[in-house]
Amino acid sequence: MFRRIIALAVLVWLLGFAWFGMALPQPADDERTDAVIVLTGAEGRIPRGLEVLEKGWAKRMLVSGVAREVRSGEFRAEYGVSRRLMRCCVTLGYESVDTRSNAREAAQWVTENRVGSVRLITTDWHMRRAALEFERTAPAQITVIEDAVGSHPSLRTLFLEYNKLLARIVASAWE
Repeated sequence: MFRRIIALAVLVWLLGFAWFGMALPQPADDERTDAVIVLTGAEGRIPRGLEVLEKGWAKRMLVSGVAREVRSGEFRAEYGVSRRLMRCCVTLGYESVDTRSNAREAAQWVTENRVGSVRLITTDWHMRRAALEFERTAPAQITVIEDAVGSHPSLRTLFLEYNKLLARIVASAWE
C-alpha cells in the first residue's frame, strides 16, 4: 500500500511538472491597467515594462528588486528612458531581494498609490509563483493581469521553479 501511495505521488508530481514546463504563461494583450509592476531578474522584463508605459497601457511603473547601488540616472542610461518618463512614471524599488519581498514591496506601493489594477511582468517560468505571492499580499480588490516575458528556460530552471512553487503552495496552506 505504501509503495502505491509513493508511486501515485511521483506520478502526480511528474504530470504536474510536465504541465508546468509545457504550458508556460504567455504575454498579455494590450489591456490597460493603472500600473505595471516589473520584477527584476531575467532579461526582457524591464524592456517589456517600458513598452507597456510607452504604449499607454499603464500610467506608471514600479521596478521591484533594483540593486541598491543603481541610481535613476544609471537606469535611464541603461534602458534609454527619458527624464520626463522617469520623473513622472517610473519608481525604482530597492526593498526586495526575492519573490516574496517583491510581492510585499509591490503590494505596499499599490496601496500607497491607490492602484486598482496592475500588469505583473516577470519571466514565463517565474510568473506562477510571482502571481501567487503578489495575490497573497496585494489588496483584495486589485485586478492583476499576468504579462509573462517569453524565455527558453533550461530543464534545471523549470525543475527548481516548479519545486519552489509547490513549496510555497504547501507553506501557504499552513499559514
